[in-house]
Amino acid sequence: MWQSLLVVDPLDQVSQWLNITEAATLLGVQPGKVRRYIEEHQLIGVKREGVMKIPAENIVNGEPLPSIRGTILVLLDAGFSLEAAVNWLYTKDEILGNTPMESLIAGRKSEVRRIAQSLAL
Repeated sequence: MWQSLLVVDPLDQVSQWLNITEAATLLGVQPGKVRRYIEEHQLIGVKREGVMKIPAENIVNGEPLPSIRGTILVLLDAGFSLEAAVNWLYTKDEILGNTPMESLIAGRKSEVRRIAQSLAL
């Protein structure tokens, strides 16, 4: 019996995407600094329709969300690709009751990282 499955892109959960220039304006830095933040995993950058985009919630009070970098590094150490790590951040987690990104924004960094570390086992 054939069944169709609905394919859902976790990144559809992002409420607003910013390009490099928009992110630079919000951060009060030059676009090159935004690119460096992405390379250093201080911001999440994803190619969307051929253009590098940054989820707006990665910038809080004019600064990169502090818990992003360490969380991405934990996921990379667990064997995730960068794309898989970003997708995981925007996929609802039953233990957290929401997405890991929503939990990071709410200040639940330790809980998110504990779950991320368990994925390596």
